Amino acid sequence: MQIQLDMSYKIFIVEDDPWYGQILMHHLSLNPDYEVQLFEKGRELLSNLYKKPNLVCMDFGLPDIKGETLLKEIKTRNSEIPVIIISGQEEISVAVQLLKAGAKDYIIKDEHTKDMLWRSVINIKENQSLREEVNTLREELQTKYSFEKSIIGTSQAIKKTFTLVEKAIKTNINVSLTGETGTGKEVFAKAIHYNSDRKRKPFIAVNMAAIPKDIAESELFGHEKGAFTGADQLKKGKFEEANGGTIFLDEIGEMELSLQVKLLRVLQEREVVRVGGNKPIPFDVRIISATHKNLAQEVKKGNFREDLYFRMIGLPIELPPLRDRGNDLFLLAKHFVEQTAKENGMKSPSISNEARDKLLSYPFPGNVRELKAVIELAVVMCEGSEISLNDITFHNATRSDMMLRENKSLKEHTNDIIRYYLTKNDNNVLKTAEILEIGKSTIYNLIKSGDIIIE
Repeated sequence: MQIQLDMSYKIFIVEDDPWYGQILMHHLSLNPDYEVQLFEKGRELLSNLYKKPNLVCMDFGLPDIKGETLLKEIKTRNSEIPVIIISGQEEISVAVQLLKAGAKDYIIKDEHTKDMLWRSVINIKENQSLREEVNTLREELQTKYSFEKSIIGTSQAIKKTFTLVEKAIKTNINVSLTGETGTGKEVFAKAIHYNSDRKRKPFIAVNMAAIPKDIAESELFGHEKGAFTGADQLKKGKFEEANGGTIFLDEIGEMELSLQVKLLRVLQEREVVRVGGNKPIPFDVRIISATHKNLAQEVKKGNFREDLYFRMIGLPIELPPLRDRGNDLFLLAKHFVEQTAKENGMKSPSISNEARDKLLSYPFPGNVRELKAVIELAVVMCEGSEISLNDITFHNATRSDMMLRENKSLKEHTNDIIRYYLTKNDNNVLKTAEILEIGKSTIYNLIKSGDIIIE
């Protein structure tokens, strides 16, 4: 038996003039996606609200119930139903009053009514679709970053972080994540946000290392129109965008001292003042910061303000490097195999013992991020149902070359990984950024600084 899904857009019209109601009904019914139902009394409409219409179009002057009362009753029973009011009254004060009470539109009865109604329904339907799309995406994010699905591992090293993450989820305390590049700091930040009470509000990620110094203040706190050359319109800052949710300040250790002073004031006052403005704007955000640096050492060196350090540290969570997580490497590898195979419409291969040994012998300086890249390539290169030794490639390095690479700095290893995938993807920065799960601005900055040269 097949189940027929009802994909129609239900519109209820209540109009006490049968002839005029039939005209509106016929006009809207020209769209085959609309299922239009006509009522002559307001009470009749209310008794049918259980059918869950997508939109109500109501006459303001009904004989059995006042227009204001009917609108209020509809909104009381289901505040999400958009209501269009059609009326012969042209008083602006009445229209304003009804729009404030929750009506989506107010249309005057004249020769343009049909066309105005048609456009109004289209606009409302499009806005509803956008809201539904946003809610769907938000639910997908919540599922993707559920605690159980986003943080994979059973090692003692990773279990130590679980207890702290759970405490962070249940509170609003600021969180500071530390760990080597590629250990998954943003994944942890999202897991905390999307499992907390703030999950239905924005998660705004800001990479402090990727923002040019001269616009960092504007990016964080916003600017008023005309605040500086090129500021041709008002711009909200990241703290305003994140209001009610979480702001993730990645690579916080790269922030200049002058900006640190301003951030400290913002955190103390819990309000921002846009560049070029003088009006304080209060905000409510949870701050999660991350860095691969030792901030305590940076404080001693004079590179990071001590007062800001104590404001930011909150609940410190140190993420272990992959080399200290034992068999988590294989759990993660299996997860990335299945994920890559699914995304590419392939059957998921197994990993041979030889390939496992090769993975275990490598130190993974790029941590989980590098493992993901290696496994993605292995799945693509795999010919049969099993990933072999030769399918595992560490940036085209031989074993002896790999040993030499172990003496490189973390930054050099990271640049090697990015350089390899740029070459593999014909210097496509956006595709490389998506594969490595890093900001495209990070790659552009490395190219601009000369750390990575595109041939």
